[in-house]
Amino acid sequence: MKPFVFTRIQYNSGDWDTDQRMPSNLLNSLVEYTTIPIDEKEKVVLLSSNEIFKSPFCYLSGHKLVEFSSKERDIFHRYVQNGGFVFVDDCNHDIDGLFAKSFEQEMAKTFGQKALQKIPNTHEIYRCFFEFEGPPTTSFELNGWGDDLVHDYLKAVTINGRIGVLYSNKDYGCEWDYDFRNKRWLAEDNTKFGVNIINYALTM
Repeated sequence: MKPFVFTRIQYNSGDWDTDQRMPSNLLNSLVEYTTIPIDEKEKVVLLSSNEIFKSPFCYLSGHKLVEFSSKERDIFHRYVQNGGFVFVDDCNHDIDGLFAKSFEQEMAKTFGQKALQKIPNTHEIYRCFFEFEGPPTTSFELNGWGDDLVHDYLKAVTINGRIGVLYSNKDYGCEWDYDFRNKRWLAEDNTKFGVNIINYALTM
């Protein structure tokens, strides 16, 4: 089995380089809880490059505008249609913010107006490794930042019964953006849902 590589998508618009400690934290969780072999170094790929097709899992995030070029849109579409998985996280945790609005518009252009849909909290992604009753709440939601809402669902673009794009307004990236050695101070490891996301991407 090839080592898992945490691949981050670099897109031309907006700010793609967020949550810089999060990947190593999630990789540590894979080592701690699973037998998935890992590559310890995060990989950054240009969305305008075919390099993305080498990665079964990609991460895309930001705070600002998301507006793909025609080439980026074509590659994103082909990547997902061909079985790739993209976890997209809004750093603003805000359903009316610029990232959220522009990303949802981009998904409508790329996959069709109704392609991005709420997924039920009974979905396999919530039980494919650890058990969850739905998307775990983040401290940012509880502290009333962003839109002052706790989002009780995630959205997804589903291709042939499988999630191809998982979209979160909950800001998991910032929630998991800390040195993994500090995890011992938490009453419950808040990165466990990240293990589910990666496990789903690799096995479903």
